[in-house]
Amino acid sequence: MAQLAVGEFAQIASGLYLEGLGIDLRRDIVWYSDVIGGGIHGVKPDGTPVGSFNESRKWTGGVMMNADGAVLSSGEGGIMWNHPETGKSGWLLDSIDGEPINGINEMIPDGNGGLYFGTVDLEMIIQGQAPRPAALYHLTADRKVVLLIDGLGFTNGLMRDASRQRLYCNETFARTLSFDLAGDGSLTNRKPFYEKDDVDGMALDGEGNLWITGFRSSYLTRVTPDGTLLPRVETPAGAITQLRFGGADLRDYYILSVPATGGETLKEGGEITKIDSFMFRGRSDVPGLPVEPVNFILG
Repeated sequence: MAQLAVGEFAQIASGLYLEGLGIDLRRDIVWYSDVIGGGIHGVKPDGTPVGSFNESRKWTGGVMMNADGAVLSSGEGGIMWNHPETGKSGWLLDSIDGEPINGINEMIPDGNGGLYFGTVDLEMIIQGQAPRPAALYHLTADRKVVLLIDGLGFTNGLMRDASRQRLYCNETFARTLSFDLAGDGSLTNRKPFYEKDDVDGMALDGEGNLWITGFRSSYLTRVTPDGTLLPRVETPAGAITQLRFGGADLRDYYILSVPATGGETLKEGGEITKIDSFMFRGRSDVPGLPVEPVNFILG
């Protein structure tokens, strides 16, 4: 596979509306979801397909790895796990306080084997109605569910900094938020971090800078930890739902492209029927911060 120069991109996958994205660094596989076409799909960095599962499940918003090699995926009903090699699968989380889960969007590791996740009102979104308030939760490695903050408009991209002192959350249609992380995983000091009304996914680079995607934006916004805006990264995308770093030196990155009007179409309950969503591999001038696997006992 030819290495790209900074500023070059290679298209490696396509679908109806690509959304969830996770990098399997151990197997060198990129896993992604199609929220309209359904399923979790895997490709090598050169675009070679390696397999699919959960092909009838739509609205998968987040994808990440477990330490045993299983792929976790969030969406309707909660968080599922699938092991690509054994074919086994199950639910990591399908209820909160005894109540079935409407929907979960993005997830990010807590650094101690568990994860943070944001809820999303998929029931209303599927109907094209305004979603009800969402919340952020902590799921510990022993599967204890802790409510962190509620009353959020629409939780989306999540990131925890390398020092485990700050959590970022995209509140789609409004802004990026930052929270201070306490030693017990609780959140304090909620603050607006970056104002942009189409924030979607996010990633961190190795220098601590936050890279933010927008569901109406063809570029990647980069912001330093103190809020200073860096030069943006232009891409061939119409708009971008998610971003993750990978590769041996963590300077490769993957973006999921959607039509610039696709987010509004979904918001209004419209149909997307054209294959016009793509995954691109790009090259960064700085390495990214990897999203480490979580460590749940599954099965």
